[in-house]
Amino acid sequence: MAAKKILLLTGDFAEDYETMVPFQALQMVGHTVHAVCPGKKAGDKIKTAIHDFEGDQTYTEKPGHQFALNASFDDVDPAKYDAVVIAGGRAPEYLRLDAKVIAIVRHFAEAKKPIAAVCHGAQLLAAAGVIEGKKISAYPACAPEVKLAGGHYAEIAVDSAVTDGNFVTSPAWPGHPEWLAQFLKVLGTEIKL
Repeated sequence: MAAKKILLLTGDFAEDYETMVPFQALQMVGHTVHAVCPGKKAGDKIKTAIHDFEGDQTYTEKPGHQFALNASFDDVDPAKYDAVVIAGGRAPEYLRLDAKVIAIVRHFAEAKKPIAAVCHGAQLLAAAGVIEGKKISAYPACAPEVKLAGGHYAEIAVDSAVTDGNFVTSPAWPGHPEWLAQFLKVLGTEIKL
């Protein structure tokens, strides 16, 4: 298997698991992962948030970890990456306002490179205008944005994921096993047990 170079878009108050788990899991299988956030450089930290499902009408939010970025946003050239991962949580809400973030997402979509987005990561996909006609899952509160952007909202179990071409999406972190397995398949990663 050829190792891939993967860009991870995250930011302050991104969901803790949705940042840390793909960051670590993709490295564990041999890929290089560069975690970046606009306005920050390698070694800077972001504050994450822990979102949980505790029987309320929506998720609860608690302080997460300080996550150290390992690459500088200003140095990102999307042409040098094989795939992108978009963390969920509250970060996509403000990241979608950054023109360079939108240009990065469009690059991956136009080049048909693998794109993995979880939870509110679909907000970036919708803002970039790259999901028309695509089956996309997201946290249910993001369904209107997926539909307004011309996507087909995939209403699936929270522990599931869906692949449509180069897009791999999931509603939230309980879907990590399926989401990451499907993303690895799109990447061409083979794990032999």
